[in-house]
Amino acid sequence: MKSITIWHNPRCSKSRAAFELLSESGLEFETYKYLIEEPSIQDIEVVLSKLNMDDPREMMRTKEDIYVELGLKDESDRAKLISAMVQNPKLIERPIVVTDDGATIGRPLENISNLLGID
Repeated sequence: MKSITIWHNPRCSKSRAAFELLSESGLEFETYKYLIEEPSIQDIEVVLSKLNMDDPREMMRTKEDIYVELGLKDESDRAKLISAMVQNPKLIERPIVVTDDGATIGRPLENISNLLGID
């Protein structure tokens, strides 16, 4: 059985909906509360790879105030963008479901269903 982990923010309605979808699916999964257990640079690199994303910005919440405050719109250095997510995990898009084989951002929820092969 492949492992499934949801990068979850319980305060986010989309993340709660994804958590509920996983719970109702009957599949076993782990919950990673990334705002509490802040991810490392390596964690983010692994997820970016599984998402098939070259630009870290694709995994970022670009409408967050902190994104603007840090001047990330004009930042082109990959390492600095990833470091910004490590230092400010609020910047990480949510929810993200990660498996051994891949990952998806659960917006829309159908992305999760497609990744896991559930209805």
